[in-house]
Amino acid sequence: MFQVITRSTPVIRLLAPRGAVLVEAVRGRKTRTDPKAKSKEGRIKTPPPVDPVEMVVLRERFTEYDLIMRALRLEFKEEMLRKRYEEEVGSLAEERAKQEAEEHRSLMTWNQEENLRMLKIRELRVQKEVEAAEVKKTEAAILREQAMESFVKEKGEEIMRIQEEAKSFINLENLDQRIEEALDNPKNYNFAIDKDGRVVKRTVLQ
Repeated sequence: MFQVITRSTPVIRLLAPRGAVLVEAVRGRKTRTDPKAKSKEGRIKTPPPVDPVEMVVLRERFTEYDLIMRALRLEFKEEMLRKRYEEEVGSLAEERAKQEAEEHRSLMTWNQEENLRMLKIRELRVQKEVEAAEVKKTEAAILREQAMESFVKEKGEEIMRIQEEAKSFINLENLDQRIEEALDNPKNYNFAIDKDGRVVKRTVLQ
């Protein structure tokens, strides 16, 4: 079942079958399969001798210790139960109930004061928000009115310009006159300009 290997043969560890349990031998100790030493084959284990007087003294002292510890535990338990009883149904419970009621009243008063304070803060905040909204609305109305005025002014100027330009338009009434002016004053659009827009070369009309 068990197979013993030593430190000096690492190859055996690799070549050992998988089903076997490898138990590494420790120097100075026997393995599980080693027999009993020859010097201890006839040895019989005997318990150490016990002194009867010492045994009686130890038993008495242990009994006394057990009684003392049990008495202390019972006393502590009784004191704990008494305190719990006084806290639940005794005078301490009544005093604690009064303290809790007083604390509850003080907390309710503080809660009401805090609610009033928060209400005032909230009303001030809402009032400021309403005022800010009114200011924004007024500013927006002023901006819209200014934009409309500038738009109307721009359109009026554009109408005036178009009316001025319309005076020079060609219509049936001045058609003959404009034709005669064009024939009397011919214009040559066949010219070249430089980078600055100046005319540098122009052809002569034939």
